[in-house]
Amino acid sequence: MAAFTVLHVVISLVGIGTGFVVLADMLARRQRESWTAWFLATTVLTSVTGFGFPADRVLPSHILAVLSLAVLAVAIYARYIRQLSGNWQATYVVTALAAQYFNVFVLVVQSFQKIPALKVLAPTQTEPLFGLTHVVVLAAFLVGGYRALGRIPKLAEAWK
Repeated sequence: MAAFTVLHVVISLVGIGTGFVVLADMLARRQRESWTAWFLATTVLTSVTGFGFPADRVLPSHILAVLSLAVLAVAIYARYIRQLSGNWQATYVVTALAAQYFNVFVLVVQSFQKIPALKVLAPTQTEPLFGLTHVVVLAAFLVGGYRALGRIPKLAEAWK
């Protein structure tokens, strides 16, 4: 199980890293196909491998993984089947960023659980700092998403 955990964490971190590259590309009005493919693939694998951990009931992580896979299915459809035509550009931006947000949300939760300095600050994850951290992360994603959506007319040219 330790090796599987390491594999899951590495895949997750690659997904998060490539997701930030994809977001930066959206904001810069460009697309690098290989980064997009890596982001989508590793983010799917993050959710899929998350189901490999033992559990005796449905956990919030399972629900989040299902939501992530659902938005990723739409993002992949918008990107590769619909080729970002028309409103599929906005659909892709929203769903790709939602999947990235879900990964970062889990990263924050796991960080507060596993990193001793953070665990001391929010041992039960009900402390104000924990909630504030999530609000800041969500706000950053909303701002980034809003800015990326505002660049869609220019993105359309870059994505052709």
